[in-house]
Amino acid sequence: MEAEKLEIEGAFAFVPPVFTDHRGLFCSPFQGAEFAAHLGRPLFPVQQVSHNLSARDVLRGIHYTAAPPGMAKYVYCPYGRVLDILVDLRLGSPTFGRWTARTLDAGNCQALYIPVGVGHAFLSRADDSMVVYILSRGYVAEDERAVSPLDPALRLPLPEGTAPIQSDRDRAAPTLAEAERQGLLPRYEDCVEAEALP
Repeated sequence: MEAEKLEIEGAFAFVPPVFTDHRGLFCSPFQGAEFAAHLGRPLFPVQQVSHNLSARDVLRGIHYTAAPPGMAKYVYCPYGRVLDILVDLRLGSPTFGRWTARTLDAGNCQALYIPVGVGHAFLSRADDSMVVYILSRGYVAEDERAVSPLDPALRLPLPEGTAPIQSDRDRAAPTLAEAERQGLLPRYEDCVEAEALP
């Protein structure tokens, strides 16, 4: 399995070998030994596994969890294709405000590790695209936050001419600057501390 440190502090991409034949394919998007070798620790204790299906041009996010408690995520796309985007929302982080994007699809089986306090968004590029989430905490609605993926200051790499389909919540999300003014963004040190907890 190949691993790549991403442009955002603490975030990684993992690319497993994909075995194909006349029956289809087999891959292992998460491998504990490889994860531990690159991050220097095992994956968080898994508290929840979730997935969603999205029609083409659905834009979800930028979502993150208040820290504390914080939530780390490991995501991959076993069906369809998405443009997956991570944004560092941690005040005081050496990469605050930066983003990185990857195409995740059923053919490449690539997975992303998203540290506590890093926002996650994706644009579905095919009907019925599925994203699977392995989570360090269970979902608690009042802890969930969002920043607008259409914030012009972020300049996310959304294809021109796309009319994204968003939830009401995501359409109403504040810009990064508004979220900072409202005290909604997590502090880097709180996120690092939350990530270190079992």
